[in-house]
Amino acid sequence: MDCSGNTSDDHEMSSRGLVEYVRKASAPPFLVKTYMLVDDPSTDDVISWNGDGTAFVVWQPAEFARDLLPTLFKHCNFSSFVRQLNTYGFHKVATSRWEFSNDMFRKGEKDQLCEIRRRRATSNKPQPNVQVIQAATTTKDQSSGDEDRRSSSTSSSSEFTILIDENKRLKKENGVLNSELAIMKKKCNELLDLVAMYGENSSEKEEIVEEESKMNKGPKLFGVRLEVEGKIENKKRKRAEISEGGRVILSQSCK
Repeated sequence: MDCSGNTSDDHEMSSRGLVEYVRKASAPPFLVKTYMLVDDPSTDDVISWNGDGTAFVVWQPAEFARDLLPTLFKHCNFSSFVRQLNTYGFHKVATSRWEFSNDMFRKGEKDQLCEIRRRRATSNKPQPNVQVIQAATTTKDQSSGDEDRRSSSTSSSSEFTILIDENKRLKKENGVLNSELAIMKKKCNELLDLVAMYGENSSEKEEIVEEESKMNKGPKLFGVRLEVEGKIENKKRKRAEISEGGRVILSQSCK
């Protein structure tokens, strides 16, 4: 009877040991999926390893949540993803970007994932003069409530940070566009100045040629050539109007 009992106990202990070994030898699915996303070179513009492979960076949180999370995690909540990382001991290592690190989460060391364990929730001490079952239930409810509040706070903070990052990116793009617009306006003004300069030079040359022609062909009085002032002034005015009209058209096209 005693031998049979010992054999049964040994078998049960052996089974538990085998289950525990298998559990420790296999990496949690969340970590395996996260490693796949980080290690995929086709998504490096959204999520990738940092320079030395000791952490990973989510470069574009909005695109990551919208396009990549649903493919493996069946949700598109970036805040939920961050909470999961926290439960596995990851911590944010940079304030200016979403960079996360864990000593066992390294580039090229996928076999180390099985060493990462999910953190167990800490329970408060039972209050005195209360039965054990009631104390355990109360503690569990309190822990659950605290976790919900922390999760809600973390979610709100993460979403707010995402909005700030998006706002910064849009401001940066707006600054680039403004710079390009200023360059185009400058080039347009230089073109206007060049056209105006060319028009003035052409007018001066034409006036010189015309004056020489008038001196040779105009009527003479006592051997002196007479200039027809009215015609010359009219031609000058027409040239000026044409030049100014071209400048206005170019100016409107550059706005």
